[in-house]
Amino acid sequence: MSMTSDFKDFIAKGNVIDLAVAVVIGGAFGKIVTALVEGVIMPLVGLAVPGGDWRTMVTGPFKTGSVLGAVVDFICIALVVFIVFVKGLGSLKKKEAPAAEPDTKICPACLETVPKGATRCKHCTSQV
Repeated sequence: MSMTSDFKDFIAKGNVIDLAVAVVIGGAFGKIVTALVEGVIMPLVGLAVPGGDWRTMVTGPFKTGSVLGAVVDFICIALVVFIVFVKGLGSLKKKEAPAAEPDTKICPACLETVPKGATRCKHCTSQV
């Protein structure tokens, strides 16, 4: 096969299309979370921290306020993602059905598997 037809086959697969949709939805969700963090959470953090604009804090040659801001942003975004996806969507998942009772049993004499309704083992003929 030629490179072009291989590429077309690769793109036409469902998992590539699903991945593209996930990236687009993830980008849109990222904008919502960023707006929530910048518009609601960070102003609350700014009120709690004395000195106002703590993101401009500099310690020697290091922009420590910028680093601390990125860490707080990450924690807030991770918390929102955890609440929405892990807790929110996790509660919507179906409960797993209880495991079905096995239709075989183990012979105590020879440890072979025999049907559940059997009265004698077909391997060693002992009663089960």
